[in-house]
Amino acid sequence: MLAKMISKNGLILAIFAAVCVGLIAITYYITRDTIAGEMEAALARTLNQLVAQNEYNNDVYHDCTLIEDASKLGSNKPLKAYRMRQDGEPVAVVLESVAPNGYSGKITMVVGIYADGTVAGVRVTDHKETPGLGDKIDAKKSDWILSFSGKSLNNPKPAAWAVTKDGGQFDAFTGATITPRAVIQQVAKTLVFFENNKQQLFEGPQNCGGSND
Repeated sequence: MLAKMISKNGLILAIFAAVCVGLIAITYYITRDTIAGEMEAALARTLNQLVAQNEYNNDVYHDCTLIEDASKLGSNKPLKAYRMRQDGEPVAVVLESVAPNGYSGKITMVVGIYADGTVAGVRVTDHKETPGLGDKIDAKKSDWILSFSGKSLNNPKPAAWAVTKDGGQFDAFTGATITPRAVIQQVAKTLVFFENNKQQLFEGPQNCGGSND
């Protein structure tokens, strides 16, 4: 009797699990286009925060090339580069980049760089930094991240790409130096990567495909 009850309960649980998996699959199938559309819209908003939409006229979301060896950008996985063009002429590139040495781990960002090597803008897209301290790298929390706009490898000079505590030009946060230091260093490294790979970035194939997660 006990064995039959156990077997019956096990069958009920198995059926329940199968139904749940089926419902999840159906929900994903129904909503996947909507989710993809929302992700594309969110990306477009982020890109347009870095480079104004009236500065380019190509389909940025699809004019994207995959950086297979992204070690110089702080990642052991491929990263994406989105190209902006005006009538086919290069305007800017938005590079995914990762600061591996944040206070609480990796800091993921996008760095917009004009064709002349000037920073169009920087936005942090993912981090786990301390609320009220390190999270000031988020544009929603502070305007600190906006200080990179207009900068380049020679403006300021290389030695000044550091927090003021280290003799650099960029402010740190009260009680939090590691986080801004990590971001500053990675933005500088991203500029170097752009300078060394500019032609490849603009002329590389459109091969991003899906997510890199």
